[in-house]
Amino acid sequence: MLKVQEIRELIKLIDQSQIDEFSYETNGTKVCMKKSGGQVVTEAPAIQETAKKPEPEVKETPEPKQETTKAEESKEETEAKSDYDKEITSPMVGTFYESPSPEEGAYVKVGDSVKQDSVVCIVEAMKLFNEIEAEVSGEIVEILVDDGELVEYGQPLFRVKTS
Repeated sequence: MLKVQEIRELIKLIDQSQIDEFSYETNGTKVCMKKSGGQVVTEAPAIQETAKKPEPEVKETPEPKQETTKAEESKEETEAKSDYDKEITSPMVGTFYESPSPEEGAYVKVGDSVKQDSVVCIVEAMKLFNEIEAEVSGEIVEILVDDGELVEYGQPLFRVKTS
């Protein structure tokens, strides 16, 4: 099965290339990507299991170009208000969770220090819970999404002031 980082890299490469369609299949996992109107449309991996009914394939439509534009506008407006250097963005479309379970506390809160390998949240996609790492060291200065909120590919989740 492909790792989340490998899927991220594939999406970036396809988005930047002249390729219109891309398919890859290995060990019962299939990844299909197709550009639609200049943007990459990712067909979620279909995993075949004998104990469960196969779920219908879901098409995810990341909009990195539009999100980047909105993020840049938002960044310019908030730079005067907020002091941060980096944003932690969502690597996929899914549901944002601030804690490992409803009974436990959030992974991070405003004012917490994080390291590059610190888990900051979970993004659930197709019943898979993906731990998202900070990938930057510093202090969390702003949390941009609410627990249980749907997030898009490339959407900023946290703002970090690097140390």
